[in-house]
Amino acid sequence: MFLAGFDLPMQYLDLNCDLGEGGAQDAELMPLVSSANIACGAHAGDVATMRATVALAQRHGVAVGAHPGFADREHFGRRELRLTATELIRLVRGQIEALQALGPVRHVKPHGGLYNLAARDADTARAVAVAVREADPSLVLFGLAGGELLRAGRALGLRVVSEVFADRAYQPDGTLAPRGMPGALLGVDLAVAQVLGIVRTGAVRTTDGSLVPVQADTVCVHGDGPEAVELARALRETLRRAGVTLRAFSG
Repeated sequence: MFLAGFDLPMQYLDLNCDLGEGGAQDAELMPLVSSANIACGAHAGDVATMRATVALAQRHGVAVGAHPGFADREHFGRRELRLTATELIRLVRGQIEALQALGPVRHVKPHGGLYNLAARDADTARAVAVAVREADPSLVLFGLAGGELLRAGRALGLRVVSEVFADRAYQPDGTLAPRGMPGALLGVDLAVAQVLGIVRTGAVRTTDGSLVPVQADTVCVHGDGPEAVELARALRETLRRAGVTLRAFSG
């Protein structure tokens, strides 16, 4: 299910990060990435943090994206909640529009449980894509490589960007290993090696040792990780040496 083609050699790659979630590293991370996914007040953030993070992104020439999630702050939006299509559209569109009120928004990347559910479930994926199109059909939609969200976005005429993860392990079906699984969260060395492997081969090594092809337009570094700054710096340098130029795919 989660298979995609990959053209080599890769020349350009977007490096994105989830920010505005209350972490202490935003100011250090922003200059290191090309796209910022900004929490929109549901799973994290508020108007003040959104405004500050947008301003920080603009200062460093980083593409601003909305990072909508489930309104479940207790679990940081990481639980998968089952909502109706109408509820999902209202939830996602409202968060996008809240960020749009503070400045130009170029892309949308769902957060946590919503992201994972939309990667697997076609109905959830369609509701998210509809919300994006209703908010602004020119917005770029980020989704897990090979997942349902990319298919839903394409079906509705949206521009989609295929995302891979630096700091998360993959399962054999191409989905992300659950955070509670041993080895699901990768340290700096393993994360850099994973991205470099994707760049060189167009595939990712999964938890059972198999290789799964993935299309990589953008790479995510989680902003709340304790090694996020070190990882972002290491990725930038490794990709530079590999001849890959970082640029925002939603630019």
